[in-house]
Amino acid sequence: MFNKWLEGTSRGSDHDPREGEVYKVVTTFGKTFELRYGYYSEIDRSGAPDIIYPDFLAHPIYTDEGERFVTMMQDACEQFSSTSKRGVDSTCAECKHFTRGEEWFGICTCADHRKQ
Repeated sequence: MFNKWLEGTSRGSDHDPREGEVYKVVTTFGKTFELRYGYYSEIDRSGAPDIIYPDFLAHPIYTDEGERFVTMMQDACEQFSSTSKRGVDSTCAECKHFTRGEEWFGICTCADHRKQ
């Protein structure tokens, strides 16, 4: 799913990561996330595991202020707004509503995505 964005991020180190192994614990915008090595799909299992980020579309998480967490590589939504045209490969990172946090985490400041 996010392979084009994450290619090479889990490779090139002195040790080979194992599925389920903790890559890093990240705290951003007041929330803590544990990143682990794994696979986004069964077809990816032919190579080394990638760093797995939370699926905020399936399981939304919000800041204490009600802003929704997103990842930089997440597909752009209907509220996408940028100086460039929205394309098939547009991501949250290109949107004016995206505020970057630590690692590839960010929040969406669009009013339509705020927690009610």
